[in-house]
Amino acid sequence: MSKIEKFIREYPVRSYECDRDGQLRLITLLNIFQDVADSHANQMGLGYDFCQTKGLAWVGSNYHIGIDRLPRWHETIKVITWPCEERRLGAIRDFRVEDETGHPIIVAASQWILIDFAKKRPVGLRENLPDYQVIPERALETDFAKLPQPEKEDTTTEFKVRYDDIDVNNHVNNAVYPLWASESVDPAFRLEHVPQELEIAFKKEGHYGERVKIITEIQENVSLHDITALSDGRELAKVRIKWQKRS
Repeated sequence: MSKIEKFIREYPVRSYECDRDGQLRLITLLNIFQDVADSHANQMGLGYDFCQTKGLAWVGSNYHIGIDRLPRWHETIKVITWPCEERRLGAIRDFRVEDETGHPIIVAASQWILIDFAKKRPVGLRENLPDYQVIPERALETDFAKLPQPEKEDTTTEFKVRYDDIDVNNHVNNAVYPLWASESVDPAFRLEHVPQELEIAFKKEGHYGERVKIITEIQENVSLHDITALSDGRELAKVRIKWQKRS
């Protein structure tokens, strides 16, 4: 088995990927992470193409992201990813985003579960995947702490799951949940703050046409979000965002 290498890809930050202040949107950042993770997993022989032949799928269970600053329009960033740890049912994959000088501006950790796609049940990694290696180096040390329930409802926001929110696994794409969470924060607050830290715990699948409710609590510079389906009350995700003042 050949030695595994970190996967590296450069991305020019385009205007349509940025917010009103020219900074990369969170949804775009999550989609970039998904892109490099998919590409590296396929390169390793255990990505989407392999899973399709075995009736398997990778599903994200957690993200923890630390942000020094968000990239800006016209920058070219380097995104580096690698699998760094294996747990009983989950695999940990980390990310590092560097600016044009090689300085890290974002670090992240993610946890992925391998499931039997038809049964929607977790399966063991080593029993179902080709041999693979990990690189025991962390970009961000985290245990993916359990996120608390909001204790009060500062705001309640509803969204309808759009056709374009659905991904190749036929459920709401992971990147949509932090978008819903940040959209539920008062625009006046967001005009003065940017994300510094983001934690996401994915719980259940969201589906096309459903209406979802986001309960949001603001604790000084932290927003807590509980995202549920209105039809049956099932919890889809929890999100915690730590904000910092815009410079």
